Amino acid sequence: MLKSSNYDKFPVIKAQLNECITGWDTIAQEILAAASTVQGKPVIAIECYPGVNTSEIRNGLLDTIKQAHIIDTATAFKSEEEINKMVYPYVTDDPVFGYITPLALKDFFDAEKVARLISAIESSPNNLVLVIGAGASLIAEQPALLIYADMPRWEIQLRFRKQAVPNLGVSNNSASFSYLYKRAFFVDWRVCDRQKKALKNKIDFWLDTTKADEPKLATAAAINQALASAVQQPFRVVPFFDPGPWGGQWLKEEFDLDRSEKNFAWGFDCVPEENSLLIQFKNDVFELPSINLVFDHPQELLGEKVYRAFGDEFPIRFDFLDTMQGGNLSLQVHPLMEYIREKFGMGYTQDESYYFLEAADDAFVYLGLKENIVPEKMIAGLESAQAGNGPFEAEQYVEKWPIKKHDHILIPAGTVHCSGANSVVLEISATPYIFTFKLWDWGRMGLDGKPRPISIAHGKNVIQWQRTTEWTKENLVNKFEPITEGDGWREERTGLSTTSFIETRRHWFTKTVQHNTHGVVNVLNLIEGREAIVESPLNAFEPFIIHYAETFIVPAAVGAYTITPHGESSGKQCATIKASVRTNNLKNYRIN
Repeated sequence: MLKSSNYDKFPVIKAQLNECITGWDTIAQEILAAASTVQGKPVIAIECYPGVNTSEIRNGLLDTIKQAHIIDTATAFKSEEEINKMVYPYVTDDPVFGYITPLALKDFFDAEKVARLISAIESSPNNLVLVIGAGASLIAEQPALLIYADMPRWEIQLRFRKQAVPNLGVSNNSASFSYLYKRAFFVDWRVCDRQKKALKNKIDFWLDTTKADEPKLATAAAINQALASAVQQPFRVVPFFDPGPWGGQWLKEEFDLDRSEKNFAWGFDCVPEENSLLIQFKNDVFELPSINLVFDHPQELLGEKVYRAFGDEFPIRFDFLDTMQGGNLSLQVHPLMEYIREKFGMGYTQDESYYFLEAADDAFVYLGLKENIVPEKMIAGLESAQAGNGPFEAEQYVEKWPIKKHDHILIPAGTVHCSGANSVVLEISATPYIFTFKLWDWGRMGLDGKPRPISIAHGKNVIQWQRTTEWTKENLVNKFEPITEGDGWREERTGLSTTSFIETRRHWFTKTVQHNTHGVVNVLNLIEGREAIVESPLNAFEPFIIHYAETFIVPAAVGAYTITPHGESSGKQCATIKASVRTNNLKNYRIN
């Protein structure tokens, strides 16, 4: 790099109400003060999302609240045998995939055990009762105070890797990361998100224990105000980065990441289901899952039409795939709409595209099949390679395309593909990111030294065999279409595929570009230029600075906004790519 990184790894949303306190002693004093205003024996419920360390909460509070009767909700769960049997149809024996559960949090509890805990609360001689854990709000149904201890999914995954936390209702810390994650994805997070949403208007305080032994407590009023403000302005979620067997070196250098890591394969900077939001109070920063914003303000964020189709889910994902000085991604395919609905209970599938932020001279992408492929022969070759009988000769079956910086490759579900070495992809896709059917992983091991799961059995059922060289060239490679232009700017349509609900537009500009959400959420990335400024023509929000490669969200409620080169980029050519939801044909995507 010729210049230091200006990529902001910790973007914040400013709070107007400075009602946040830190440290267990101060938090305990706040709880005692609130309890003192209640007549009779106060019962305080601390509802915990999976991944929260309840022991940390209990031990942290007991140093100050010595007189409290502590009730651990885990003592009211059904037996582990019962829970494992209950969740098995949704976890399944598949090494990667399961089925979205319809279970509720109450289904994990034993009715007789709950009744005994309720009785213990009523008969407790203590002046204060603390009910702590997942389901605290079910056991203390009308608490004097309801505190929600939340946890971003990315932090939960990090704790899974350390075998620090188990799945909901069981003590399986030592299970493999892949199993812990799969069970959380298909069961735990679904169950507890439903409970969280049901409690939305009852919560008095939010508790942030994302960083161990650095607890923070904020009033619900302060958090609610910050979230309400966020959907009236552009904002960013907190990115996170992860190494991988094919990972490269570009993200590390461009974004000033940990140089001691071998590589970074993924950069997730717009996956609200797993990212965080940072709320900036006067002296403290409070972290909470960014999906909470989607849950609380889906219409303002997504827009009415998108909300009617997708409910409170964020349907667009932006992330980075870095293979610079690395290796090929796995050869893969994504499920068709009907397949993902039937097999996994998902409402829509992962149509996607690769936008190339950087590419070396020898960069390439595997995309589509060669002409006159015999499907049975290709599948037999994949199965033979997976059985250890030599490598799969990908170039006999899959077309290989040279690529360069700013190329855009469209990848509708059912298309065999993978990015090759020595490039950086901005992947733009629908959100069901777990549903990748790996066909061949080049005979390598994962970072854990074990083979990564291959899903030929699923993949062969969804490959679209007619997507061969000529069809791919005509439909999927650099389908740029000029739209309009003005003084110092021009706009192009760049995809995605017509089968996708996502539309992408690219703007090149040296002067101000006028944008409008038209009531639909926009997701953008600054793909060229060091810095730009996003502004409201009506001064409806404060000017928002973005830097190269940063992804940002413009809520549907914002309406009109402008983007202009700024700082060192003033007067120079910049470019953004913008994704939005096509609202003229959403009937096939109703999931709520």
